[in-house]
Amino acid sequence: MTSVRAMFHLRSGRAGKVARKSKAADGAPERVVEVVPMRRSHLKSVIAIERRIFPSPWSLGLYLSEITQPATRAYYVACVGPQVVGYAGMMVVVGEAHVTNIGVAPEWQRHGVARRLLLQLAREARQRSAQHLTLEVRVSNVGAQALYHEFGFVPAGVRKNYYSEVHEDALVMWAHDIHTDDYRLRLEGIEARLRPLGPPHGAGQAPAAPEK
Repeated sequence: MTSVRAMFHLRSGRAGKVARKSKAADGAPERVVEVVPMRRSHLKSVIAIERRIFPSPWSLGLYLSEITQPATRAYYVACVGPQVVGYAGMMVVVGEAHVTNIGVAPEWQRHGVARRLLLQLAREARQRSAQHLTLEVRVSNVGAQALYHEFGFVPAGVRKNYYSEVHEDALVMWAHDIHTDDYRLRLEGIEARLRPLGPPHGAGQAPAAPEK
């Protein structure tokens, strides 16, 4: 379980929670995205999103196994009110953190949910004294790659037919020296640029443009 599976159309503060408020143009109440640790109670919603966006979704048992290994795993969900709209996880070993997956519900893609989740993972990796962060991404997923570049990831190689279910190669990417003050400032800059959360797609408005 060492590949990141990213499904979103793109191209979080202190460990445990990243919130971002927004206000609709008509003065409607502000919306808040909270990024919180994944619990058993979230798994039904997580699996439902998995089945919508991935050709080979993870099983409930696999997620249960992952979230019950807190010493080496970290999993989070992004919630809007009681609704789970995305999730992400990583595995942490000595000096390195490996993003395992990022998933966002289709109607909430292109709203910065994945960015908030990755921001939380990067901060969690720093808190756990990791010096490097790595992941794999499909070579055709240029949207995800653009997001990863924003977090300092650079290509380091290609793994042929890594995503066998779709017969596609994986681009291996690394972000180095994430323990430094320079990287902390990078994360602070990313958080400062987060845009307010818009309505989900299909809520009577046109899809939001990708964040820059």
